[in-house]
Amino acid sequence: MGKATGFMEFTRQKPKDRDPLARLSDWKEYSSPLSNKMLSQQGARCMDCATPFCHMGSEIQGMTTGCPIHNLIPEWNDLVYRERWKEALDRLLKTNNFPEFTGRVCPAPCEGSCTVAISDPAVTIKSIERSIIDKGFENGWITPRIPEKRTGKKIAIIGSGPAGLASADQLNQAGHNVTVYERSDRAGGLLIYGIPNMKLEKDIVVRRIQLLTKEGIDFVTNTEVGKDISTEELQNQFDAVILCTGAQKQRDLMLEGREAKGIHFAMDYLTTTTKSLLDSNFEDGQFIDTKGKDVIVIGGGDTGADCVATAIRQNCRSVVQFGKHPKLPTSRTSENMWPAYPNVFTLEYAYEEAEAKFGDDPREYSIQTKKIVVDEKGHVKELHTIQMKKTKDEDGKYYYKEILGSEKIWPSQLVFIAIGFEGTEQPLLTQFGVATTNQKINAVYGDYKTNIEGIFAAGDARRGQSLIVWAINEGREVAREVDCYLMGSSK
Repeated sequence: MGKATGFMEFTRQKPKDRDPLARLSDWKEYSSPLSNKMLSQQGARCMDCATPFCHMGSEIQGMTTGCPIHNLIPEWNDLVYRERWKEALDRLLKTNNFPEFTGRVCPAPCEGSCTVAISDPAVTIKSIERSIIDKGFENGWITPRIPEKRTGKKIAIIGSGPAGLASADQLNQAGHNVTVYERSDRAGGLLIYGIPNMKLEKDIVVRRIQLLTKEGIDFVTNTEVGKDISTEELQNQFDAVILCTGAQKQRDLMLEGREAKGIHFAMDYLTTTTKSLLDSNFEDGQFIDTKGKDVIVIGGGDTGADCVATAIRQNCRSVVQFGKHPKLPTSRTSENMWPAYPNVFTLEYAYEEAEAKFGDDPREYSIQTKKIVVDEKGHVKELHTIQMKKTKDEDGKYYYKEILGSEKIWPSQLVFIAIGFEGTEQPLLTQFGVATTNQKINAVYGDYKTNIEGIFAAGDARRGQSLIVWAINEGREVAREVDCYLMGSSK
């Protein structure tokens, strides 16, 4: 490293977020980039560690540790310190097809396993990554890469999320003819509709789709395979098919009153909101409006947080987010040591905004919904809850026990269910004859072949709900396997 003592001389600095109250008046990204000088200093904090765990890309305690796409983080950190931005971009693009996405919405497991983080705040890897790719576009360094030769082989990719886009990019650069099918009206999958504008502005996604199109990839939108085009037709037209349909089957609540009006899946709420924003700036009214209503989000994860931020921008009267887990500690526990992902308390953008507007963090911990009460018109009226205590049994296993006397009634006119995804939707897989287990496609990691000749699977459809970096990892790897399948080997 060019500044071997940088981690001792400089403290961690994060990008300065826009004022929480001010940003509630729009749908633009909430964060701003660091200055070049500050980025150079942050790059200097990357120490000359013998084994950079930041790019190990594995799992510890069921959580991702390090970068699954094995970004060459120490190398481009050093280049940023030296202000050699073009070379830093070249290093970054060796492993990451879409740094403009990961630099904004990835939870940065690389930072959790940063060696500096053993005793000090981690290097701001995610911020540096975003700045590298943004400068690449700003300076015109990123231009269409047109393959010199075409192989004549045709590949269909179903789904245009990060796994589908990564596999399409790799296979197109290998010279194959790639067609990506997307049932929505815009390409991008959850990048376009599942992630709110405040975290990822959609012109960034559109810019990448346009670039991939110029490079030779065909995108067919508003087309559902198995309905608008048959699976047999697809198999006859293409030499290989990759299923990157994601894990879009949302997990439901089985509760008394679940059938009430005003109860929606979180992804339906986020999707309709973003679509209406993009289509008409909300003039069409084709979205779920929380204005003047008491909103409850059930589920303590990132999707639930996005619902909180969206509801606040729609001027809801109040918003509360229910989570089944206890409040996380402010620092690592003995059960969560480095380099495992740090399960510690953080104040994400949505909660900063809720505190700024309502004066309180909207999260309720260790809480379970027991019943949904419906009014005389069949609309949700209130939720009944009870507090839970996380307890360890004699075998050392944790379970949740109800705390008697902790019952509470919460008024609500809108409820969003954000408790995760069960797996991929099954009808298409049935038509292909693809085997599944627990609603995930049967395809071994590293091989990606299904039980049907010429059909492969990658991303959340294969592994279940996961991170964008795992989707890119699998998209890149399945592309290599398809290349080998078609050509006998791969470069």
